[in-house]
Amino acid sequence: QLQLVESGGGLVQPGGSLRLSCTASGFTLDYYAIAWFRQAPGKEREGVSCISSSGSSTAYADSVKGRFSISRDNAKSTVYRQMNSLKPEDTAVYHCATLRFSCSVVVTHGYRVSSTASWGQGTQVTVSS
Repeated sequence: QLQLVESGGGLVQPGGSLRLSCTASGFTLDYYAIAWFRQAPGKEREGVSCISSSGSSTAYADSVKGRFSISRDNAKSTVYRQMNSLKPEDTAVYHCATLRFSCSVVVTHGYRVSSTASWGQGTQVTVSS
């Protein structure tokens, strides 16, 4: 069974940090560019970062640039998302997804859901004092 599993979410105070993980089960992530999306209650799903299959190229939405970083360990079939200086507006369910195209194509076309292949179930991040 092919699965993506996110973990690492939780409750954190404003200004705090969390590291999310996205791990593949049943397949290898080596050949896929990966994106992180988030969806807050009442808001549209937002693509926030992307990493190429090799990890050599990354991209970030303006809303998280300078605070979030994305990395990967293909030997562990895992992509990481380090989130620093968290704000209440970062509260959302965070999903990772494998991409059908390169990061440059996906970002250029605005992180369309049609650019994705497999999704994880998501992990909740709540930023609150």
